Amino acid sequence: MAKTKKQIIEDLKLIDIVVEVLDARIPISSQNPDMKEITKNKKRLIVLNKSDLSSEKENQKWVSYFEKQEIPAVLVDSVSGKGIPETIRKIEEIYENEKYESKGRVGKAIRIMILGIPNVGKSSFINRMAKKSVAQVGNKPGVTRQKQWIKVGDKIELLDTPGVLWPKLEKQKVAFNLAYTRTIKEELLDTLEIGYELLKLLLNDYTINLQERYGISQEEINFIMQNDKLQENEKVIEVMNLIGKKRGAVISGGEIDLERVASILLEDFRSGKLGRITIEKVGE
Repeated sequence: MAKTKKQIIEDLKLIDIVVEVLDARIPISSQNPDMKEITKNKKRLIVLNKSDLSSEKENQKWVSYFEKQEIPAVLVDSVSGKGIPETIRKIEEIYENEKYESKGRVGKAIRIMILGIPNVGKSSFINRMAKKSVAQVGNKPGVTRQKQWIKVGDKIELLDTPGVLWPKLEKQKVAFNLAYTRTIKEELLDTLEIGYELLKLLLNDYTINLQERYGISQEEINFIMQNDKLQENEKVIEVMNLIGKKRGAVISGGEIDLERVASILLEDFRSGKLGRITIEKVGE
């Protein structure tokens, strides 16, 4: 990790613009604070990837959030390619505004570094940018031997970097957010606990999604959540039991397999089957 960070710092000397790929469902949690610090003196573009899985309303708020910090942001769905033309346009706009022609860069390709933690869709984004025809560009002066650049049309060259997580996840909330999106291995946290925390969040903001996906009614949810005899954690477990009954996650003796319910919730969230959900909202 330290070696990769050192290499990124060295490569920044060759770069015009840094493009940081974030998960639109968790824009802050998916932003490596180390990378934010070492790229602070470079022009940056934020790519909010997987924006097809996040709330449209919240997407626009996040674009505004970054732009208020004078960092352009674009919404992208790397699976369909939506947002890729806008990304290229933004890159060219940033480059032109920097007046690189005054620095002897006329006719040269715009050199872009792509940053992103694991599982934000960085590889899919690069493939879309390169139209899945990844061409290799000759080594640049001062670059480590065999380092390859990816050509995008005639104007842009991309330099990929390894997906790097920061050494210590100090905030439990961030760890859970990364677990929901499978950025960190599930073995590091208990599947039942991750599913429980996700459901707790969904019960606050996305009950309609739960109703539509699992065929449960608002009345059923209200009956559980308004039961004064149950503790808060018991209410969430009762909703898990309700989902388990609807999904047939029953083990011997009629007991609900809560771990299986947790896995169902997580997979439905990750695949978008639970609808468009943003975990992190601006201002929270």
